[in-house]
Amino acid sequence: AQYKPSGLNEAYDLQEALNKALTKAGLGPQVGHKVGCTSKVMQDYMKIPHPCSGSIFQSTVHSLGVSQPSNLYHQVGVECEIAVRLAKDLPPSREPYTQSSVYDCVESCMSAIEIVDNRYQDFRSLDLETMVADDFFQAACVLGEEIEEWQHLDLAEIAGRMMVNKIEVGNGKGADILSHPFEALAWLANHKVARGTFLCAGEIVLLGSLVKTQWLSPGDKAVIELDHLGAVSAEFLA
Repeated sequence: AQYKPSGLNEAYDLQEALNKALTKAGLGPQVGHKVGCTSKVMQDYMKIPHPCSGSIFQSTVHSLGVSQPSNLYHQVGVECEIAVRLAKDLPPSREPYTQSSVYDCVESCMSAIEIVDNRYQDFRSLDLETMVADDFFQAACVLGEEIEEWQHLDLAEIAGRMMVNKIEVGNGKGADILSHPFEALAWLANHKVARGTFLCAGEIVLLGSLVKTQWLSPGDKAVIELDHLGAVSAEFLA
């Protein structure tokens, strides 16, 4: 019988235990985090009105572009994201983290594809807690060139678009992520502190998708472009 976590706290406890096992099983150390359901389009699609988080492992991070057999995944999907690398730790503080207080904690910004995997018979009928315990669909990511001189950019106004087989399938902008991408980073920082840990310098954080998840077929190639941050691609071979 399937075990269902009793609530979100237990779901994140199980996620942490699972991630330790995945590291030992060969995925490598955890090098970052993903925040899901930060845009209205994704909250509406998933019918989840708040952010959720998962972990990213060293062996699943790719640079600029990746080409993989589609059968590495149960049902592969892609998302169009803004990602950051942290310049410093975000330890417990007297006040909760905010969009403005995390600003100086960001070393670089980049475009990213989150590769997700529908590992479930029917995720529509699956409870949120079980999906969170399983890292909320996270499978891999493709990171763009790291932009260290990002401070002049208005991240809320950055436009992004996703193409599958050269046809645009979705678009959005940074403000779609909780009104500003750094709101998602602040949420994650506060979430980690509440759980007795914290974000660390050098980690990467995927801040959420600007477009609805696109489920792909064998042979499909996805490209995402973000203004001022560049493009990345992921191809899944038949």
